Amino acid sequence: MRRALFGTKLSRACVALLLVIVGGALSGPWLAPWPADEIDWDAIDQAPNAVHWFGTDGVGRDLFARTLDGARTSLAIAALATLVSTLIGIPWGAAAGYLGGGVDQAMMRVVDGMYALPFVLLVILLVVAFGRNILLLFVALGAVSWLDIARVVRGQTLAARHEAYVDAARALGAGRWRVILRHIIPNVIGPAVVYATLAIPGVIIAESFISFLGLGVQEPRTSWGMLIAEGARNMHSSPWQLLFPAALLAMALFAINILGDRLRDAWTGAEPQAQRRFYG
Repeated sequence: MRRALFGTKLSRACVALLLVIVGGALSGPWLAPWPADEIDWDAIDQAPNAVHWFGTDGVGRDLFARTLDGARTSLAIAALATLVSTLIGIPWGAAAGYLGGGVDQAMMRVVDGMYALPFVLLVILLVVAFGRNILLLFVALGAVSWLDIARVVRGQTLAARHEAYVDAARALGAGRWRVILRHIIPNVIGPAVVYATLAIPGVIIAESFISFLGLGVQEPRTSWGMLIAEGARNMHSSPWQLLFPAALLAMALFAINILGDRLRDAWTGAEPQAQRRFYG
């Protein structure tokens, strides 16, 4: 795992980039020279300068502070939604793989059915049905992003159910759910966590798209999606309003994707020579 994160120049650069983005998001209220919601009446729609490093928006709010505030919201939603998806996907996949038979088929048909539905459309329907509460947004994103994790855990469980430690637990009288909770899940949680990192970029994109449509985070909060939506409306007159949030989003997605791929390859032991040359 350490080699996956720090073994190449590219992975080290991605770790450093993520640390800068996350550190900036967490320290935004102290790092930014202006509060995110404060209006500078003398600098409305102003280009980047020494006072407002990323410029200001159409009502005079500092874009640097708002970009860090949006990063904090988007990353928090991604992290919590991924946690929700992990909490759903791991038990689901473990139960399906261990119980087998008709139960397995029925549970995986549910997964296949959800795969057939558009991911973002499901989230939009959940948001419309249950409101725009940010907590519900966490749950909505997590509730439709657990499918890959469930499949991975099921595959691991199908192999683990025949291991000696599982046979020993059954011989000692452990019931099916005790075996699943005490023996199966602790031994398959590693691959699930690795694959959960691969779901984070998709969650960030989904949240940004939903906020772009106006169905996600609402004022006075902000997110990368909201900032990109505002910037897109003013891209011809004030391109910096789109450039900085979009660039930060792209860099975060790139870094998370690279590190997720590295973690997956390290776990599976698959790292061809061509990949090693690419990663440096």
